Amino acid sequence: MMISRSTSGKGTPRRFLLLQGLMGPLFRRIGIALRAAGHEVYKINFNGGDKLFWRLGGDIDYRGDLSRWPDFVAQAIHRHNITDVLLFGDCRPLHRAAIAVCSRLHIPAHVFEEGYIRPDWVTLELGGVNGHSTLPRDPDWYRTQAAFLPPAPVNNPVPSSFRRRASEAVAYNAADILSRWYFRHWNDYRPWHPWREGISWLRRLCRRDAAQARTAETIAEIDRSGRPHMLFPLQLDADAQVRLHSPFRNMEEAIREVIGSFAAHAPAGLWLLVKEHPLDNGMRDWRALVTDLAARAEVGDRVRYLETGDIALLVRPAKGVVTINSTTGTLALASNVPVITLGEAVYDIRGVTHQGSLAEFWNNPEQPDAATFAAFCRVLIDRCLIAGGFFSEKALSTVVAGAVERIERAAYRTRAEGLPSAVPLESETARIERVVIRGAG
Repeated sequence: MMISRSTSGKGTPRRFLLLQGLMGPLFRRIGIALRAAGHEVYKINFNGGDKLFWRLGGDIDYRGDLSRWPDFVAQAIHRHNITDVLLFGDCRPLHRAAIAVCSRLHIPAHVFEEGYIRPDWVTLELGGVNGHSTLPRDPDWYRTQAAFLPPAPVNNPVPSSFRRRASEAVAYNAADILSRWYFRHWNDYRPWHPWREGISWLRRLCRRDAAQARTAETIAEIDRSGRPHMLFPLQLDADAQVRLHSPFRNMEEAIREVIGSFAAHAPAGLWLLVKEHPLDNGMRDWRALVTDLAARAEVGDRVRYLETGDIALLVRPAKGVVTINSTTGTLALASNVPVITLGEAVYDIRGVTHQGSLAEFWNNPEQPDAATFAAFCRVLIDRCLIAGGFFSEKALSTVVAGAVERIERAAYRTRAEGLPSAVPLESETARIERVVIRGAG
């Protein structure tokens, strides 16, 4: 039996399959909005946390292991005549395999991620994001494309709550732990047990006031010194953008590289500020590590660690920003602050970021070209950015409305043919295993 599917844009009912979302109600809210717009929505749960935050019906529990997953998702697409797949983060092994299946079947895979531009934006891109994005790195292409676009719409700031993020993570992890007997093959992509992560989130919440006091004292010291500084914003240790799209296996390796280079090459009057990620779960004591490494490199008097603080206020006075591929880089570029990326970043473009070495960056950072960066941002907003956020009611409502509108008005000219009613398990698994599973190891 030959099956033909097409997605003709807004006004045509479609059938969506949602995979794993953010730890929280994002996908539940999107599911509600899509159904209200007349579409059919299905959801695959991989653990108890997914089930806890869904609760809409139409969900399917996947209890198998990674090797059986490609056939399972292919058959789910066939059984429900799926026209579109939605997922959050394209580097999780299950999602990488699902994207490969979608590509073979010519099914659009819509990938959510944190926004390329900070703050108040969310990324929704077809096929992949960041290191897997199909966006070019040619500055001339962005300038040409932007010339045909109208001015960007005004984007109003949305609030974000650390306490909400932490409480949702604790609830998700608790539901995951309590359901491991049922989802016995679930293997979390994060490098620690969810019980330990949940405890760390609670500990960090309890210590937040003390961390804010230490940060305020450190910032006051920096202001009194009057010394120039560069900023190194940390990323999450489990972030696939670090582990898969950079030369580093984890954040510790990156911290060692940056502090070592700073000690060897930075001018004597320059300070380095290392900023903790606002969503770090507290599993590692980065403050202790940074302090120890700086002391060993004999630059302890010029390296400071910040646990909290508004990243925008820290970026603006900086002489430069060192990042792996964090979206803080685009925040710095918007303030005309030089940026170097140590990994694959969608904004690592000639004329926008420093193209030389880290050793050179400390002494002579390349200034970003404002026109090229403006063109880059305009194209991003048109193609793959949605206003809003994840961690407040206003932010979530804004991003859900924008996501549904973006998905509905997209006119995809794709067609899938040749998916038989009984998918050969061995052939499909072998194909995806070779491309995805082994590559992830």
